[in-house]
Amino acid sequence: MEKIPSKDVTPDPVGHHAPSDHSVTQEMYARRRHIYVREIKGLFQKIRRSANWALMLTFFLLPWFYIGGRPAVWFDLPHREFHIFTATFYPQEFVLLSWLLIICAFGLFFITVFAGRVWCGYTCPQSVWTFLFIWIEHRIEGQRNRRMKLDKQSMNANKFKRKVAKHAIWLAVALATGMTFVGYFTPIRQLVPDLFTLSANGWSFFWVGFFLVFTYLNAGWLREQVCIYMCPYARFQGVMFDRDTLIVSYDAARGEPRGKRKRSLSHEEVKEAGYGDCIDCDLCVQVCPTGIDIRDGLQYECITCAACIDACDSVMDKMGYPRGLIRYTTESSLEGEKTRILRPRLVGYFIALAVMIGAFAWAVSDRTPLDFDAERDRTQLYQMTGEGNISNVYSLTVRNLDSRDHTYRLSVSGLPDLSLDRQNISVAAGESRKAVVTIQADPDVIEKPSHSIVLTLEAEDDGSIQLERDARFIGNLR
Repeated sequence: MEKIPSKDVTPDPVGHHAPSDHSVTQEMYARRRHIYVREIKGLFQKIRRSANWALMLTFFLLPWFYIGGRPAVWFDLPHREFHIFTATFYPQEFVLLSWLLIICAFGLFFITVFAGRVWCGYTCPQSVWTFLFIWIEHRIEGQRNRRMKLDKQSMNANKFKRKVAKHAIWLAVALATGMTFVGYFTPIRQLVPDLFTLSANGWSFFWVGFFLVFTYLNAGWLREQVCIYMCPYARFQGVMFDRDTLIVSYDAARGEPRGKRKRSLSHEEVKEAGYGDCIDCDLCVQVCPTGIDIRDGLQYECITCAACIDACDSVMDKMGYPRGLIRYTTESSLEGEKTRILRPRLVGYFIALAVMIGAFAWAVSDRTPLDFDAERDRTQLYQMTGEGNISNVYSLTVRNLDSRDHTYRLSVSGLPDLSLDRQNISVAAGESRKAVVTIQADPDVIEKPSHSIVLTLEAEDDGSIQLERDARFIGNLR
């Protein structure tokens, strides 16, 4: 197996940890060890838990809300309609979705340059569901030491009862997740009864089962393995960091040399004895959901959840030391330099993000719920009518992108006295209709072989729904 060099961290003669001068080799993939995450309270965990509960409640409750007799958010794939609150979008408008995805990408770039992997620690679905499953585990099996002791025991009635209860609740949450996800594509008020009466279609069962299995595996079993080995964001985030990126860091200058000491010693006495503020309690390691030691420096496994900050601050409070041994800071600040918040790359991302959000908002607000194409019949250039007029035939494809039926009035301009053989086209909500239209012109107004004309469609019941298309009128030049 390929190996990469790393620094060995060993204790010095008085028990303090410091990096040695010799290099060792480390496996590129280490055998997994089970991480028993310790529960911790603190400011950042309160913020994270509040964000997690808000996101989960939004996810689970949103499909149950209805607007105008349909789900508030409903991606109706069979009818190719995408209902988002009061707006309805169609496949022809997928450019808006592409635009939105680009905005999300730039938003992630901006957040990463500014505050590292804060998205992962507070709002990533993998982290949100993993923390939920860990929270359930704490409630059923107890705190960290009790769980470790329980796993070492041979199977007995107490262990069996707790394990079965934990996995049953995990599976129930995974089932609710699968049903809710499918509920964004199939009305959930009908989906849930159909699932439990076994009358739902096969695809509904498949996708509910698919998300049940992978939610249970990812949040219950794989956990940190997803963040470390499967998530591409962990791999490319490093190229987006700079010396002024806000990250969770251990202040080695203040904490080293680390070591245990009597709690009765004052902060000044500890300094005089040659100790740093770190008492080597390993609490920062025990609360980390990915099992890393933040004291080893910046690592790609860190998801910036700040659990280690809350844990360390609680220890500093008990010891009577200043908080902030582990904190949100920058590499520049740790080295005693000034942190530059407004730096070119961050400002550039912000400007690009602001422009794209503004343009996207304008495009959505100025969106016309109508689309049509006009194509001239190419089988013949033109025809002469019995009255001596020149006629061109056009094929129109009209798409009603509104949630209401409309009858559209067709008009044409660009040449004097143009006439149409039909002026009204009715299209149901969300449907498209093809129509053949013949346009006639007096030969006396034809001054060149090809003239530019404009076809206009306007809804009869709503003058704000109007769209124009350019076309060419071919005629005989006398």
